[in-house]
Formats: sequence, C-alpha cells, structure tokens
Amino acid sequence: PTCYSRVLSLSKEITESFKKLQTSKTVDSCVETLPRLYLDIHNYCVLAKLRDFVAYPGCDRLVEVDELKEKARSLYTILISYCRRDLVFLTDDCNALEIPISPPIEHS
Repeated sequence: PTCYSRVLSLSKEITESFKKLQTSKTVDSCVETLPRLYLDIHNYCVLAKLRDFVAYPGCDRLVEVDELKEKARSLYTILISYCRRDLVFLTDDCNALEIPISPPIEHS
C-alpha cells in the first residue's frame, strides 16, 4: 500500500472507532468530554486535531480510549514522518473537523 492509502484507511478506522465509542451502550461519562475526532487527511488542521486528542488527559482508565489514542498517535507519526512529502493538504479549515463527515448520498 502507498503512504496515502495507509493514512486514508487508518483515518477512516479511527473515525469509525470514535463513533462506536460515542454510541456504545456502556459509554463512560468521560467519553462525552473527549475532543471530537472527525478526521480528514486532506485538511492541514488534522495534525493539530490528532495532537490535541492524544494529549487529552481524560479517560485514561478506559482501554478503548487508550487504543484509540494509540491509533491516533500512529496516524500522526505516519503523517509527519513517513508521508510528509507524499501528501497534499487541500484546506486548512479547522472548523470542518468539528462536525461529523456525512457519507455521500448514493442515488439509485
């Protein structure tokens, strides 16, 4: 796989895991305080978003959150180290990372 395909799949995996964590029936109250984690690897602000999420001090007692933080840390490392020259950021709209990304509507 290319660097691009790896960061794209990992960002989707992280976003899905975050959504599942938020909607889990056994969700801990601290999950509600976590920074939002909607990722777009084409948005330069994704780097700050990942840093903030990994550094967030809450929910350290939850295994699911620790695993999610580890994935976010991995994505950040891949973005700034391995793929640094391969990626093109199309925007730097930080507000766009504060709302969920809606899947495209498929027309029949």
